[in-house]
Amino acid sequence: MSGFKDIMRQSARGLGFLALVIVVGAALALAEPRFLSPASLNGIARHMAANGLAALGLTFVVIVRRFDLSIPGVAAFAGMSMGAVIAAGAPLWVAIAAGIAIGAAIGLVSGVAISRFGLPDIVTTIAVGSICAGMAFLYTGGRSIFQNFFQVGITDLNDARVLGLGVSLWILLAIYAVAWFVMQRTRTGVAFYATGENPVAAHFSGIATRRYIALAYVLCAICTVLAVLLILAESGNAETNKGANLMMPAYAGVFLGAAILGGTSVLATLGGILLITMLLDGFALMGVPYYYSDGMISLILLAGVLAFSDSARNWLNSFAMVRAARHAASGEKG
Repeated sequence: MSGFKDIMRQSARGLGFLALVIVVGAALALAEPRFLSPASLNGIARHMAANGLAALGLTFVVIVRRFDLSIPGVAAFAGMSMGAVIAAGAPLWVAIAAGIAIGAAIGLVSGVAISRFGLPDIVTTIAVGSICAGMAFLYTGGRSIFQNFFQVGITDLNDARVLGLGVSLWILLAIYAVAWFVMQRTRTGVAFYATGENPVAAHFSGIATRRYIALAYVLCAICTVLAVLLILAESGNAETNKGANLMMPAYAGVFLGAAILGGTSVLATLGGILLITMLLDGFALMGVPYYYSDGMISLILLAGVLAFSDSARNWLNSFAMVRAARHAASGEKG
């Protein structure tokens, strides 16, 4: 019976999410008719691909109840590294492999420092991100890299289309499908969730919790590299500020999706990042200054964190119980 109730509850949340997407889309279309144009929808798909990959990596970290603030720095260093490899005349796959290797190494440093040595996740990832951001300037001193970008074919990741959809969107959907299968249908996914929900019990159950925390940071960094790869493909060059705007939408997407769909998951993050990207692109079409749109995304992030927070939910439940008790007592007196 409880299983049936869970299914009905999840179905209701899913329908509520679809209704929210329709309402947000309709509101943006009324405010700016160009929002539903083919060019605008293609733009949403491209931007959702980059934001979605960064958010997916962050999802693993949030599932194990940690934070990663190194995303902009990792994106800057990995993006410039891939740009330097491309400029040196190497094939695209070599540049991608180099970027992934660099990202994995950075994520491993953060993960081991946090899981093995017990360093604070926020302080550690800020430090790692700052170091990476500084290292991004080693290649050119801050100048952009554009040599061989068009010859190597990286722009095809942004321009090419398959079955009417951009390649970048197909990449996003394929990676999300693999991530969903791993997290929902394998022991690895169970171990990730157990590590986050009750690390002590998971440890005594035979789960190597430290290993999964470190792995979460490795996956986060790799997804950040793939996200900045799509940004390089769209812009046609590498700069030290590429990926600087990935972190806030990623966090907002993860926590908004968790708040709407009832917990952190791959599908919840996909839904959250869809809404965030719709809002960002809609604001851009309407000419809303970036500082206002950033403020809106920050408010959404705050609301998502509050809704996702156990302490906030417990406080609201306690508040509701106190009000109900007072109402019942006043009714008895009357």
